[in-house]
Amino acid sequence: MQCILLIYTNEDAYRTMTQAQASEMTASYMAYAEAMSAAGVNVGGQRLRPVSTAATVRTTGGKTQVLDGPYADTKEQLGGYFIIDVPDMDAALSWAQRCPGAATGVVEVRPIWPMSEY
Repeated sequence: MQCILLIYTNEDAYRTMTQAQASEMTASYMAYAEAMSAAGVNVGGQRLRPVSTAATVRTTGGKTQVLDGPYADTKEQLGGYFIIDVPDMDAALSWAQRCPGAATGVVEVRPIWPMSEY
């Protein structure tokens, strides 16, 4: 089963990190991604640019609205994701627990629902 690990964290914390702290965080994510690749579960993943670069699009009644920023104003922002291919939800949760983002924010685990299953 494929799952997406959505990593939420407080962007303000990253802006105040020292260079050494940022390097340490990057190294921990690289090691995590390498461990997932070595285990054969890593399908892909990326970090996301800050929410200040985001736009939200909504179409209601044929009228489209484009708004600056994310859909919701929250204390934690979606900062990145990994897509993994694992045997079951327990395995996905095990990988989520090891994600560096779980120590500084939250990691939401969502099974992917293939379009072919409609």
